[in-house]
Amino acid sequence: MEKKEKIYKESKRKFNIVVSGAAVTDLCCDNIKEVAKEVGAEIARQGQTLVTGATTGVPYFSAQGCHEAGGENVGFSPAESKIDHVRRYKLPIDPFDLIIYTGSDYVGRNIIMTKSADGVIIICGRTGTLHEFATAVECGKPVGILEKSGGTADKIKFILDESKKIKSPIVFDRDPKSLVEKLMKLVEADNKKASKILNIAKKPNRNRKYK
Repeated sequence: MEKKEKIYKESKRKFNIVVSGAAVTDLCCDNIKEVAKEVGAEIARQGQTLVTGATTGVPYFSAQGCHEAGGENVGFSPAESKIDHVRRYKLPIDPFDLIIYTGSDYVGRNIIMTKSADGVIIICGRTGTLHEFATAVECGKPVGILEKSGGTADKIKFILDESKKIKSPIVFDRDPKSLVEKLMKLVEADNKKASKILNIAKKPNRNRKYK
């Protein structure tokens, strides 16, 4: 008799990769648009789903790059509706394939978005990006930091040096393509670990006695 397939397969699947970064790019490196677009494009080329805060600046550039490369990108809006998103928050609609209106303002949106991620990439950033980074590491998400992109991203090594315990695996790189590749290895390893745990949990206990 052939063995039954495992319930939790370790097959190829799409992952949600969050790009977190500055909506206003005055603190970022000079070529921030190009590097952010390249990160988004590489996520698309890797066959993954890009997730952002459906906002301007770095997240917007990465969504553009993903869209132009034929990828799928999802935005988590702080607004409660499309009208609220455009009129109150003054945020863009294109080039997002899907926008989820959280109605949770920026702080709540940041948490919901980050917890939806399989992996998080930090590019430049200000306090909102720092909040998303802190949420990611508290949740144990794999994180990739684009070095020399400015702002929060360039201060994270100092923050890590001051921290005694970090649950997340974290990688650093200056090259967008290489960073995405490094992060995907962490994400895939994390997924395999989860699948193994779930498969073990599903195995029957042969030593259990039934009355």
